[in-house]
Amino acid sequence: MNSLKSLLAVGISLIVLLAACDDGSIEENSAETEGDINYSEEVNYTITGIEPGAGVTEAAYNTLETYDNLDGWELEESSTVGMLAQLADAINNEEPIIVTGWIPHYKFIQYDLKILDDPEVTMGEVESAHTITRLGLEEDMPNAYKLLDAFNWELDDVEQIMYEAEDSDVETAASNWIEDNQDKVDEWTENIEEVDGKEIEIASMPWAAEQASAAVIEQVLTDYGYDVTVTEVDPAILFEAIAGGNVDATVAPALPITQGHLYDRYEGEFVDLGPNLDGLQNGFVVPEYMNIDSIEDLEPKE
Repeated sequence: MNSLKSLLAVGISLIVLLAACDDGSIEENSAETEGDINYSEEVNYTITGIEPGAGVTEAAYNTLETYDNLDGWELEESSTVGMLAQLADAINNEEPIIVTGWIPHYKFIQYDLKILDDPEVTMGEVESAHTITRLGLEEDMPNAYKLLDAFNWELDDVEQIMYEAEDSDVETAASNWIEDNQDKVDEWTENIEEVDGKEIEIASMPWAAEQASAAVIEQVLTDYGYDVTVTEVDPAILFEAIAGGNVDATVAPALPITQGHLYDRYEGEFVDLGPNLDGLQNGFVVPEYMNIDSIEDLEPKE
């Protein structure tokens, strides 16, 4: 009987001990497995890119040349549509992928993504969109000038419009955003008086984020009685038009880098009201489920 009791006691002790060991080792092994994933090998030492010649594409090539740990890596040029399709496919299958990306973009509303830290700043500095007006606008249209000066919003705002516009159009998406964010619009329009058909021309650029900003400004100014024209031009023409007084204002330029050379060329010939949107950024983008945070976490191809 005593032997039986002893055997039972030993058995129970072994079960408890094994359970405790299993508990810790399973968690430890799981953590080790997650931490030991070679994401560089998983993506075949390849960055999924967009069109040749795009600014973010050139920055990506510069990044591959600069970082020693990216030795042997390649940039797979594609198109914006192609990159987004590959990103969607990878996320649907919870597979690793690294793409060239930029903020603002609706994919950051659509998916849980992050931009990898870039200690060498080879993908470019974080920038801001600025509001710029022609000289004399404050005297000619004081209410429009005050509204433009007060205009300021967040990345989530513009990305929400961009995301919704994919299934409708930017004007409808902007209108819905204004309706849902009237408190923010009220801050811009505090002490603004209505006018009766005063003409104002806003210059923009033919890209989604800039179109979203221009659509919001157009609709808010229209609500206050302005006859608004939005003209889309390339950056060089935009700065020339503002400096020459042929266009009244813009909320589009990305500074200090992307349109910085044009800003410097015409400085003194316009009024810079400062940033209206902070956090513009290019970079290498990965899904949140990938356990890396920096370009330096990647490994060279052996």
